[in-house]
Amino acid sequence: MVDAPTRVIHGLLALGFTGAWLTAESDALHALHVTLGYTVALLLGLRLVYGLVGPRHARLSQWWRRLAGAPSWLRGVVATPAASGARPWRQGPNLLMATAVVAMLAMVAPLALSGYATHARLGGDALEDVHEFFAHAMLAMVLLHLSLLALLSVMRRQNPVRPMLTGRIPGPGPDLVRADRRPLAVLLLAAVLGIAAWQWQWQQTATQHGGAPAGHAARWHDDDD
Repeated sequence: MVDAPTRVIHGLLALGFTGAWLTAESDALHALHVTLGYTVALLLGLRLVYGLVGPRHARLSQWWRRLAGAPSWLRGVVATPAASGARPWRQGPNLLMATAVVAMLAMVAPLALSGYATHARLGGDALEDVHEFFAHAMLAMVLLHLSLLALLSVMRRQNPVRPMLTGRIPGPGPDLVRADRRPLAVLLLAAVLGIAAWQWQWQQTATQHGGAPAGHAARWHDDDD
């Protein structure tokens, strides 16, 4: 079972990054792009906190433990003769999944900070290039994550996305999560949406009073003058 706060944060992170990516090149939607960027940064903070104090299945240490097993797995792959057919390939997708998840979480901070610097016109083209680099790297990790989910669904003949939608893993066995924590999930959802709405209003007001939106779009217009 995957508890409700974990599902809410995961879903909002996915929606936030997707929206930020789709609005990145639009002058008209620049305020929405900035709002979504700040929201993703907020969600990262919430996920890190929940990964430290939340239930065991949501702890970030779970991912680190999986990554810690990578060296021994690689040694096993190298040491086992290919002709034997006994190489532990099945663990590979799980290690790649852990790598992709940790990489995505690690990229949010530099992505958000470089986005803020670009929005505030700090650092010039260099920081804009940094922002674009991390945006493309993040997209690559997202695509890797989705590809691994598809691979695992074929290998295990299960839908690995379902637990993030329903909160339950199909099959027999006891629930490892004692409580779904739905009130906390509702509180988190309301807080994130409220802060995002306030940030959206603030960005709209700043754009109206300041003319062209700050960031790369505004700088391109300035360069044309």
